[in-house]
Amino acid sequence: MDLENQKRVLDFSEKHGAENIVVLLGAADGEGAGLAAETCMAGDPTFAGPLTGVSLGLKCYHVCEEEVKSEFDEAVYEEQVSMMEMVLDVDEIAQEMQEIREEYCKF
Repeated sequence: MDLENQKRVLDFSEKHGAENIVVLLGAADGEGAGLAAETCMAGDPTFAGPLTGVSLGLKCYHVCEEEVKSEFDEAVYEEQVSMMEMVLDVDEIAQEMQEIREEYCKF
């Protein structure tokens, strides 16, 4: 997660309360999604950004996870995500996200 997005996450959490924030990710692989989720939950593991040492414990999901996918209008999901979903390892991503949530999510 780049430094600008880390700053946005931190600002939204401070403004609205971490318990009211859900981060929706769209990384193309489980490792990338997991790293971004870990950054939002446990702090920046690279010690380079605004979330360094900041453990927000935010709820983080990948756009292709069933819990999230079912919330979208079907036509919008089809238009915006379904083509990419066909080439992603959705099971790997979902497993990585679940493991990160179990370890770091506070809400």
